[in-house]
Amino acid sequence: MGHFYFIRHGQTVWNVENKICGATDIELTELGHQQAIETGKKILESGIKADEILTSPLVRASETARHISEITGIPMRIEPRLIEQNFGRYESTARDGREFHEAKKDMASRFGTGESMLQLAQRIYNLLDDIKEDDRTYILVAHNGIARILESYFREMDNEEFSSFGIKNCEIKRYDF
Repeated sequence: MGHFYFIRHGQTVWNVENKICGATDIELTELGHQQAIETGKKILESGIKADEILTSPLVRASETARHISEITGIPMRIEPRLIEQNFGRYESTARDGREFHEAKKDMASRFGTGESMLQLAQRIYNLLDDIKEDDRTYILVAHNGIARILESYFREMDNEEFSSFGIKNCEIKRYDF
C-alpha cells in the first residue's frame, strides 16, 4: 500500500495579516523560511523517506520545498497541478471572513474570476490517482486549499467540515492509499 506526505508552505506576510493568498504569489516571511528549514530537519530526524518532492510553482511553496530538499537531499520538481486555488474576488481579503467561509461550500462557484472547488478537485484527484499508480514515495509541498482537497479524497466530509478544514504552516501529514 503506497503513501505520500503533504506539507503546507511556511508562513507568509499575508498569513500574518490574515489574508487569503490563493493564486497570488506571496513570499515567505523570515519565520516561514525558518519553518521550512526546521521541517527539513524534522524529516531527517523522523526517518521519513521519499523519492521526490513535488511542489507548487508559487514561491511560498517552492521556497519551502527548496529548503527541505537542500536539508534532506531529496530532489524536488515543480508540479503545476499543485498550484493553489484561484479564489477570484476573495484573494487578499480576510481568511476568516464569514462570506468566504460560506463561499467555499459552493462547489461550482468560481468566485467571479477564479477556479471552482470542482475544478480544483479534478486536478488534485487526477494527481493523486497518478501518484497512487506510481511505486515511488513523494512529499507534496503546497497550500491549505490543496490540503482541503487532499483530505476530501481520503475521507467523507460534509460541507462544513470541508470549508473549515486546514493545516498549519509546515505541518507534515501522511496519507496512505
